Amino acid sequence: MKNWLAIRPPLPESRPDRQQLPIVPILGGLSLVAIVVSVGQGEYPIAIGNLVATLLGIDTGNPDLPFVIQTLRLPRTLVAFLVGVALAISGAIFQGLTRNPLADPSIIGINAGASLAAVTTIVLLPDAPVVVLPIAAFFGALLMAASIYSLAGTGKNSPMLLILLGIGLSAIASACTSLMISLGSIYQVSQALVWLAGSVYARTWSDLFALLPWTLVGTALALGLTRELNVLNLGDEIAAGLGSRVSWQRAQLVIVAVALAGSAVATAGSIGFVGLIAPHIARQLVGGNYRQILPVTALIGGILVTIADTIGRTIFAPIELPCGVVIAAIGAPFFLYLLIQNRYRQC
Repeated sequence: MKNWLAIRPPLPESRPDRQQLPIVPILGGLSLVAIVVSVGQGEYPIAIGNLVATLLGIDTGNPDLPFVIQTLRLPRTLVAFLVGVALAISGAIFQGLTRNPLADPSIIGINAGASLAAVTTIVLLPDAPVVVLPIAAFFGALLMAASIYSLAGTGKNSPMLLILLGIGLSAIASACTSLMISLGSIYQVSQALVWLAGSVYARTWSDLFALLPWTLVGTALALGLTRELNVLNLGDEIAAGLGSRVSWQRAQLVIVAVALAGSAVATAGSIGFVGLIAPHIARQLVGGNYRQILPVTALIGGILVTIADTIGRTIFAPIELPCGVVIAAIGAPFFLYLLIQNRYRQC
C-alpha cells in the first residue's frame, strides 16, 4: 500500500503572506502623515516643526499660528478623516450584506436619503443645534434603506436589482432635495448647495464633537459584528444553516451602516464613492475576512477624504474645490471599471 503525500496550495482568500504584513500599523502611520500634511499645507504653509510646537503649546514667535492650526485647519482635517472612516465602513458593510461589490451608500441611495433629511432640516429649522442634523440624516438614511430592502429584499435574486432600485429612489430623493432648496432663503440655499457638493469647509470643533460619538460607537459596533458579517456574506441559506438569526443580524448591521453614513453625510454633505473604493483596496490587501477588512477599510477611507480635501484646497488656491468633487473624479471611473468587470464575469 502506497502512501501519497498531497500538497495543496493555500486558498486565494486567505493570503497568508499579505495578512502577516503590519497593514494596520502602516496605514495608521500614513493616516498620521496625511493629517499632518493637511494641517500644514494650504494658502499659508506651515513647517512641521512650527506645527508640532504650536500643538504642544510652545511659543513659535508667530501669533497667527495657533488660530490657523487649532481653529481653522485641525478640526477641519479631523472631520474629513472621521467622515472617510464612517463612509468606508458603511460601504464595506453594505457590500458584505448584499454580496455585491458595487454597493455603496452613495450609489444605492443611502446618502440621498440622508441628504434630503439634512437639507429639509437646514431649510425648515435653520436655528436647530448642530446635534440635530446627524439625527435627522440618520432617520432619512434609515427610511431610504428600509424602502430599498422592502422592494429588493436581500438583493439575492439579481445582483443589480438593489443598485437599480437605489439609483431610482436616489433620483426621487434628489428631486425632493432640489424642491426643498428652492423653498429656502438665499443664505440657506448657498449653505445647502456647498454642503451637497460634499465639503468640510469651515468645519469647527463643534462639528467634530457632534460627529465623533457616532463614528466611535458605529465603528465599535461594526468591529464587534464582523463574525456575523462574515457568516451573512456566505448567503442567507448557509448562514441560517450555521445557526445565525439572519433577519436580526442583518437589521443590526444595516442600522450600524446607516448610522455611520447618515452622520457622515450630515457633517460633510454628500461625498460619494468612498464606500466603494476603500473596501476594494482593503480586500486586495488582506483578503476576504471582514475582521481584517473593516479596520483596513476605515483607515483607507480616512486617508482618501483627508487627501482629497488637501488637494481640493491647495491645487487651485485660493479657490477651493469640495473634497466630494475630487473623490468623484476618481470614483466615477473606478465605478465604471467595476461595472465593466462585473459584466464580463456574468458573461
